[in-house]
Amino acid sequence: MRLRYTLATTAAATGMLAAVTTAPAQAAEYTSDLKIKGVQYNFPSRNDNRCNGGNTKNEYVTIKNYSRKTTVNLKGYVVKDATGNKYTFTANHKLEPGDYVKLRGGRGTDSDRGNVVYRQNCNFIWNNDKDTINLLKPSGARADVHSYTKRGNDRDGDGYISFHG
Repeated sequence: MRLRYTLATTAAATGMLAAVTTAPAQAAEYTSDLKIKGVQYNFPSRNDNRCNGGNTKNEYVTIKNYSRKTTVNLKGYVVKDATGNKYTFTANHKLEPGDYVKLRGGRGTDSDRGNVVYRQNCNFIWNNDKDTINLLKPSGARADVHSYTKRGNDRDGDGYISFHG
């Protein structure tokens, strides 16, 4: 009887240890006021990454400040995909509480008033079948992360996935 109790306790402890070791990676996305609100990973048309006349501007990731009282400066934050394509916010771009910014592909003029920043790169960053979006703090620590698959997350097939409402 004692052996069964020990094995059951060990199994339970091992399961709890596994749960504890995997929990921080999932919970890490909620340690920041900045979160990935959603991604338009595939604009519903033929992909065209020409700088003139292409549609990379139509694909974007929305980053929102979910704080109720803290303004966050995006300078130094990094948005990165699973293969290492990245964009670093090099200029001051302050998000007031509840404010958001759309990081778009293509070339354009950044605008605080228009809540938009352009990557100044006409290549698509988000894969149409699956990808991972990392939002990293200037320190390199993870602010938020979301993985998606077209099949598993985009139920209506419009190319947009919402992560935080």
